[in-house]
Amino acid sequence: MCGIAGFIDLKKDLEELDLRRMTDVMAYRGPDSSGYHFEKIEDSNIGLGHRRLSILDLSESGSQPYYFQDLILIFNGEIYNFHEIRKNLENDGYEFESNSDTEVIIKSYHRKGLDCIEDFIGMFAIVIYDKRSNEIHLIRDRAGVKPLFYYWKNDKFLFASELKAFCELKHFDNQVDQSSITSYFKYSYVTSPHSIYKYVKNVDPGSILTFRIADREFRSTIYWSIIEAYNKPKLSISFTEASERLEELLISSCNYRMIADVPVGIFLSGGYDSTTVTSILAQHHSKKLKTFTIGFENQSFDEAKYAREIADYHGTDHTEHYISQSEALRIVPLLPEIYDEPLGDNSVIPTTLVSQLAKESVTVALSSDAGDEIFAGYPRYEQAMRYSSIFTSPARKFLSSVMNGVNPDQIPFFNRKQNFSTRFEKIAKIWSNNDPIKALEIIMQFNTDKAISKMIPGSSNGEVNYFQEYKSLNDSNDPLNMMLAVDYLTFLLDNNLPKVDRASMSVSLESREPLLDHRLVEFAATLPSNYKKGPFNSKRILKSVLYKYVPKAMMERPKQGFVSPIRNWLQGALREHVQHYLDPNRLGKQGIFDPKEIQRMTNNFVEGKGENAQKIWHLLVFQLWYYRWIEKDQ
Repeated sequence: MCGIAGFIDLKKDLEELDLRRMTDVMAYRGPDSSGYHFEKIEDSNIGLGHRRLSILDLSESGSQPYYFQDLILIFNGEIYNFHEIRKNLENDGYEFESNSDTEVIIKSYHRKGLDCIEDFIGMFAIVIYDKRSNEIHLIRDRAGVKPLFYYWKNDKFLFASELKAFCELKHFDNQVDQSSITSYFKYSYVTSPHSIYKYVKNVDPGSILTFRIADREFRSTIYWSIIEAYNKPKLSISFTEASERLEELLISSCNYRMIADVPVGIFLSGGYDSTTVTSILAQHHSKKLKTFTIGFENQSFDEAKYAREIADYHGTDHTEHYISQSEALRIVPLLPEIYDEPLGDNSVIPTTLVSQLAKESVTVALSSDAGDEIFAGYPRYEQAMRYSSIFTSPARKFLSSVMNGVNPDQIPFFNRKQNFSTRFEKIAKIWSNNDPIKALEIIMQFNTDKAISKMIPGSSNGEVNYFQEYKSLNDSNDPLNMMLAVDYLTFLLDNNLPKVDRASMSVSLESREPLLDHRLVEFAATLPSNYKKGPFNSKRILKSVLYKYVPKAMMERPKQGFVSPIRNWLQGALREHVQHYLDPNRLGKQGIFDPKEIQRMTNNFVEGKGENAQKIWHLLVFQLWYYRWIEKDQ
């Protein structure tokens, strides 16, 4: 795992020192070594920078930028099947000087051009400068596990693993994108393809962004799409056959992600996904596994005891750590540094702490994200279908129109229930739309459009994001499969993957995602939805595999997310932070929020009048970010 950065500067303002600053601000992503390529050509200055975290081929021969003939490459990630690809290249006459996947990438590109990406099993953000064609290619893996941002303004094309690299340059326009502020407060994350900055975007997952230097033109090519995966005909195989095939793919995927020249461990929560990964490797991998778990002193948020049961059952070398409130809250001031774009998921705190714990023993850790999005594990799928089908369609429309004329804050008794007004408005909107896919999006919202317009005067509700991609899904998909595809493109991509990447890389730990192997994802996308979710059984087919490895009784318990006791913290140790950053005078000078509305929300929360703690947390996280990256704190 590494950090990459660079530029094509057509005005020739940027120099090698700028490249070094962009690259070295991400030194924690690659503390083992650094490399820089800077050159001046006729029409531009070009820089490619790399920070290395040594995972494969720990020698200098694996360093970057990597050169081969007229090609220069920088790369973040892993190509797990590089041994097989290398063997094919050797059969074609290529010779190798290292044992790294980096050399395999550049020679694969030399052999096949951009078509080489089809052969790669892995997670990657690749930049290739091709002097032959005078082009530079930015390539992102199929799921978007590895981040890759780009900026284009005033003839400056910048690219990097993290946004803070751009902030090192005086030529960077850090104007905040207003629609991204809206999406953050709506969903708790900034929705792709946008970033928090107006002139910065994400390279789309499964795509190649090509910049033709002489023509100053961009071309985007999609080489893989989750929509296309779901649009393939559904398989006509028995549940038993499907379960056996899934097990084969899980074994292959997990074994690939154990390939490393450094110690590897597993994040083990005790839930279905991490238990599946741990169980498969315990039986199909020769070395004793290292597993890591974070527990909370507050028992209502603690899953560590379940993880310990799984670790004991498989005999792993298990490390668990129970975190105190003071230990967890020490992370809060660090959040805008770790997450240089606002991310409101409060599980960033335990994710950062479990990364710190694992880093004491290993350099690579397997995470188990995507099981819920691929195998239908979230309760919200059932909620979306139930809310959008209850009553008849005319009745839903009528009730929605009545509810839109009622102020939920004026309804006695209920108005003191936590988050009642938001739930009321969301139900009204779901019933007016009469669409389970739209219902999923509404359920995912922490603030409605109406609430955001009160918080942020003049806010735009017309942001474009991947929630609309469901319209490209064909008739072979029922509502559940449509929701899974949308969740994969939104919540997984913009919330879960950045959460784990930034937390792990903040301590120079590589995280790997075995459930996001594209072969596994493609297979799951072609399964009938009832193989994933039964009437009373989520993750049906994944559980059928898992129960071959652990007793069913060990897993039968309510789903519990990896969350923090944020309400207690905000009303206790973080209360001074809330008062400081949400002070009406500060908000008035800042000019983004309506100070009176924010004060009303804060007062209601403090007085126990039903305001959702998550909304206050999102405000605090945004303010911490804003006063780190936009305006220095006073």
